[in-house]
Amino acid sequence: MIVNLDWQLGLALVLLVTVAVLSSLRGGYKQESDVVVAASRAALQLAAVSVVIVFCLQHLWAASLFCLLMFAVAVRTTVKRTAAGNAWPWTALAMLCGVVPVLAIIFGTGTSPFSGAALVPIAGIVIGNMMTAHTLFGRRQFACLRENFPGYEAALSIGLQLPEAIKLVTESTAREALVPNLDTTRTVGLVTLPGAFVGVLLGGGSALQAGAAQVLVLVGIMAGQSVTVVMANELMQRGLLLPADLRERLHV
Repeated sequence: MIVNLDWQLGLALVLLVTVAVLSSLRGGYKQESDVVVAASRAALQLAAVSVVIVFCLQHLWAASLFCLLMFAVAVRTTVKRTAAGNAWPWTALAMLCGVVPVLAIIFGTGTSPFSGAALVPIAGIVIGNMMTAHTLFGRRQFACLRENFPGYEAALSIGLQLPEAIKLVTESTAREALVPNLDTTRTVGLVTLPGAFVGVLLGGGSALQAGAAQVLVLVGIMAGQSVTVVMANELMQRGLLLPADLRERLHV
């Protein structure tokens, strides 16, 4: 994707933010300030981070440290979105279980060279998608448990233990966090042309190389998200990965 760095870019961004704000007002979502803050932060952060990334791409140690920073920010973001601040170590564990195997396979097999230039973009994509999957999982599952709390108590009354009782009332919604990426993977090339594909083409790679890179990314995300969601679900069922209000209600 090629963007002209001139006044048209500023105008386009202002108009897009305006559309988002007006939509929020129309829907009564009360997210107008969040939209403006998010857009402003994105612009400022990318401007600042671009300088750092140039250095990281040239030094593997710096790239590794930057990946740790990305992971920490991702954990903090999903913890905030799921209101599970007290359970951040378990959130980090669930996400780490998704990130590590994917990166280990990609770089361990030699599919991609283990360098700063490769580590930063690949790790960034993987970490970001683990964050998204965990956020979707947490928001849906915690809400489901709250809504079906009488069912949970009924399960306990018939002799089920904590893990079985939680599983009984939430298992039907656990897989929903995986749906967005599954749909993206199914329709890639037909509905969407994701960033990895376009990036390789713009970098001078062939269409075959671009397709291979995008398939690698999508399948890696699918594998990582599956592990993250399964691990998060197991930690939730054990009473570890829960917001404070649910821990109190469940007496764990």
